[in-house]
Amino acid sequence: MTPKEKEKYHFERVMLSHCHNSWTLINTLLCYGSQLLDSFSHTLSINIHQLYVLPSMAAKTTTFFFLLFFSLNLQCSSSDNWIRAGYWHSGTALPVSEINSALFTHLMCAFARINSSTYHIYINSTYEQSFSNFTNTVKRKNPSVTTLLSIFGVKQDSEIFSSMINQSSSRQSFIESSIETARLYGFDGLNLAAVMPGNSTSMTNLGTLLEDWRTAVASESRNSGKSELLLVMTGSHFSATRLLSYLVESMKKSLDWVNVLAFDNYLPTRDNFTGPHSALYSSSSSSSWLNINNSVQEWLNRGFLATKLVLCMPYHGYAWKLVNMNDNDVGAPASGPMITIDGSIGYKFIKAYIRDYGYGAASVYNGTFGVNFFTSGQTWINFDSVEAIRAKVSFAKEKGLLGYSVFQLDNDDNWELSTAGMNFVIACLSFGQIFA
Repeated sequence: MTPKEKEKYHFERVMLSHCHNSWTLINTLLCYGSQLLDSFSHTLSINIHQLYVLPSMAAKTTTFFFLLFFSLNLQCSSSDNWIRAGYWHSGTALPVSEINSALFTHLMCAFARINSSTYHIYINSTYEQSFSNFTNTVKRKNPSVTTLLSIFGVKQDSEIFSSMINQSSSRQSFIESSIETARLYGFDGLNLAAVMPGNSTSMTNLGTLLEDWRTAVASESRNSGKSELLLVMTGSHFSATRLLSYLVESMKKSLDWVNVLAFDNYLPTRDNFTGPHSALYSSSSSSSWLNINNSVQEWLNRGFLATKLVLCMPYHGYAWKLVNMNDNDVGAPASGPMITIDGSIGYKFIKAYIRDYGYGAASVYNGTFGVNFFTSGQTWINFDSVEAIRAKVSFAKEKGLLGYSVFQLDNDDNWELSTAGMNFVIACLSFGQIFA
């Protein structure tokens, strides 16, 4: 073995010592690129002479990589069908024509609203043209992308939603109208982004709504000869452990999947301390931080199949005002939001703020929480960077989830975060195929 070959072999062993599973290995690949691939390729192309010189080492290495990539191929086998969904919000500055739909398998057009009198679905006249052209427009760049009409969206609609689900006739009006509207505008499915009811009666009625909705969708499909509309639900900050068993069962059998929100756990308008609003895990010093891992585990504990859960990640962060700029750890006292009225800031604007007002400071990725932190003076910002998105996508794969979704597209910076998520899945597929 030449000195160069020994160097490659040593590099390969060092990198693999940090990889606890094949998904960590994928993350390593994304970070170290072609150098690592060259090393792997070199190892698997050991020639007869090398096998003669180092037979034991070569055999063990070859066997190790065979087992590793056999496992990787099994895990990657479903990645080409993995959901990569994105929300387009009609109130943002991103035109539908500029959506890079090639980065996604599903796109959700948000939001349709519920009429307070008839409980029919309607679309604000300001955005009706965008909604009517949405499906045709995004399919020009990606003909296979699936589109969904997302219903709801604003807090003041929660009372209307509650009233609708608690009356049989109102539920029927909502169901019929939603299907008609989705077909009229050419959508492939419906997404209900709802505030979960807090009492058992409303939970029971919501379960009935979902079951009736699925029945109506199936009936419409048979009568029209078209494919069944997808039915998806995105719950606003609800814990699976607090849901009524009947509702859980209704969701499991009626929905194609549930978007599990992975953000807004801590808000500067509500919490008087800094908090990781989209933490992947809690810290070792405190297990009390709300986090994605615990949330997903709750759903699994309630009997949900992992393949019916999609992790919904944020393209926004929050800025807190520190009480004491020298006390800037997670959990530090804070006196409200900074920069914007509620402290929320899109990813691209966070990058611009750090560049223009950070005075040379940089954000730091925290591997424990799986988020980025930035501090300058009294400003404390928590957000998801490329590293955070990769970590969360990796987590979703490790848990065997159906995929991921992101909210919302206009906050991305030149499709940086969306590309990072997609590239992780592509790396998985390519990495497996190299050794297939």
